[in-house]
Amino acid sequence: MHLYADNVPAINLFTSLITQWRVGMGGAYGLDYNVLYHKMDRMGLTPDQYLELEAHVRVCEEGALQQMAQNSEETQAKSKRK
Repeated sequence: MHLYADNVPAINLFTSLITQWRVGMGGAYGLDYNVLYHKMDRMGLTPDQYLELEAHVRVCEEGALQQMAQNSEETQAKSKRK
């Protein structure tokens, strides 16, 4: 897997939020954006950098949510076969 240098700030920020998921009865449904914005506010970003980084983190979030949903479906399918 290759990680482009432009994506490193978003990946680093996303991984720093790994314990900051909003969770309901159906599992995780999104990141706690209060924490995301707090961290981003401390980064000294320009307005354009702020918006770009937020968009990149949203892509990471969406990918993680899709993977979690797939994992949940696979786990449920396995438990039904038992």
